[in-house]
Amino acid sequence: MAIDFNASNGATLGVEWELQLVDAETRHLRQDAREVLADLPSLSLDGDNPRIRHELMESMVEIVTGICSTVGEAKTDLAGTLGALRGAAADRGIALACTGTHPISDWRDAVTAPMGRYAQLVEEMQWLARRIQTFGVHVHVGISDGAKAIPIVNALSSYLPHFLALTASSPFWSAGDTGLASCRAIVFGQMPTAGPPHLLDDWAAFEDYMDTLMRSGTIRSIKDVWWDIRPHPDFGTIEIRMFDGIPTLREVGMAAALCQSLVTLFEQQLDRGYTLPRPAAWVVRDNKWRATRYGLDAIVITDDSGNTAPLRDDLYELIRELEPVADRLGCAEELKVAGEVLEHGAPYERQRAIRAEGGTLENIVDAAITELAEDRFVTLGEVVHAGA
Repeated sequence: MAIDFNASNGATLGVEWELQLVDAETRHLRQDAREVLADLPSLSLDGDNPRIRHELMESMVEIVTGICSTVGEAKTDLAGTLGALRGAAADRGIALACTGTHPISDWRDAVTAPMGRYAQLVEEMQWLARRIQTFGVHVHVGISDGAKAIPIVNALSSYLPHFLALTASSPFWSAGDTGLASCRAIVFGQMPTAGPPHLLDDWAAFEDYMDTLMRSGTIRSIKDVWWDIRPHPDFGTIEIRMFDGIPTLREVGMAAALCQSLVTLFEQQLDRGYTLPRPAAWVVRDNKWRATRYGLDAIVITDDSGNTAPLRDDLYELIRELEPVADRLGCAEELKVAGEVLEHGAPYERQRAIRAEGGTLENIVDAAITELAEDRFVTLGEVVHAGA
């Protein structure tokens, strides 16, 4: 099975941001995506590349950039769409937020979006699909040659805990604390073709594997392979799908800068004749679990021999290593936001801090709404004062 890779011209970017539709009064999710999208036909019906799209559940919409050259351009693109969406949602008494799961709403109340592909997915996967009322961010980074895709995917798999811990935002599920930094990683990761990428030898091995999955009836197309990191042949990109729902545009920019810098670094190393690292599959799986459970406090495995290091320390080193690449790409300021997250707390830590200070789950929803609206981190005191 030959799969053509439409190579990109440089390290282009595309970002997909899944947003919650929250009732402005009750703070529960609203299953009104169809109505909101109908109010924005110029953005939701724009041929094959609408800026606002349905997702699996009617409680969410996804905003999508065009092809961007820089992280700044991607942020500007998202901000414009977000502004239009916010206005249409407000007219219907809906606020916008983004966390990996909604702290209060029950997945049993979710309504599947009116699209044949989603109905088919629910029919096949049943309970696994019906409970995916989860929210995430996907970042695409262009590469110049499909032959580089599999080595880069393999190398990036070492950074699944880094991607997840910085953005983990789903400690709560159906009004209870799961004890995890990211329960979204578990809920979505249990889909049969989700989870860490298969570590393959080259593009030919990828083609053979996809062919096997299709002949066996496991998938209908390669779009049904929902790895945490995957090649996207149609777009000519590497798609990083590991991020939880990200509450602020600043942090979305951080995630995009991290991805663009890492992919660029690895592509440059391939161009210079280097062989990229390929971690053992057990290390990748174990490290993903550690970040899922402990977030930034995880102790991650650093090599195939089982040596470990604090993830926070590893992240500080990674940010320093990527600074020259980010500077050349024009995303150094966005990359620095990772340092702010390490200092002030990842989203799951900010949510739990509100709870620890006596706040309610509704306060956590209020904070998420404010963080998205004002593009900054919010404390319990600010939420309570604003609601007084």
